Amino acid sequence: MAEGGDELKLLGSWSSPFVTRAKLALAIKGLSYENIDEDVHNKSDLLLTSNPVHKKIPVLIHNGVPVCESMIIVQYIDEAFAGTGPPILPADPHERAVARFWAAYVDDKLVSQWTNSSRSKTGEDKAAEAMKEMLLAVQTLEGALRECSEGKGFFGGDSVGLVDIALGSMHSWLMAIEAMSGAKVFDPARTPLLAAWMERFGALDVARAVLPDVGRVVELAKIRHGQAAAASNN
Repeated sequence: MAEGGDELKLLGSWSSPFVTRAKLALAIKGLSYENIDEDVHNKSDLLLTSNPVHKKIPVLIHNGVPVCESMIIVQYIDEAFAGTGPPILPADPHERAVARFWAAYVDDKLVSQWTNSSRSKTGEDKAAEAMKEMLLAVQTLEGALRECSEGKGFFGGDSVGLVDIALGSMHSWLMAIEAMSGAKVFDPARTPLLAAWMERFGALDVARAVLPDVGRVVELAKIRHGQAAAASNN
């Protein structure tokens, strides 16, 4: 039960960076909630009725009313609990628009490439192309961090904001990529600001509380790669 008697339930999965976004927002606001793990291969009636259009996690259920899509959930939490905890989006309309722009960029240019490579059945060439596209996006995000942070620690300035949550939700998976391939997505030589941001974000109490264990993510990634390889040989 959240503050004020609000009932919050989160339908998700431990490994999903999209679910992690909702968890980060809830943690930043200091809200308690019931975490309900879904089997994405055998979806519950609650999930199917709560998100009948996409039938996907995450879904936040607030006092019986569902909210779907990860970044919409994050913004909903910020608005519905505006008087609780620090704000996630800035008060200034232009600054809010800028934050939404870069959060969308993270999804369009970085997360989409990770999704495509993790689901690919075409092997190393596809993964290498996805990594190339990710690194190009990261170069652009280096400039965005320089602009948005104004010399402070996060995209949101002194505190974590919308873009930090969008990108930070990928923290464990980016660490897993480095562990498995040896390639640094946020290389201190190429993107020193993002490399420092990565360490800073990972050390936050809210991040440490909700980010998936990197070792478990590595094992899951190996299973998925094995399944993709087997499927491509059939």
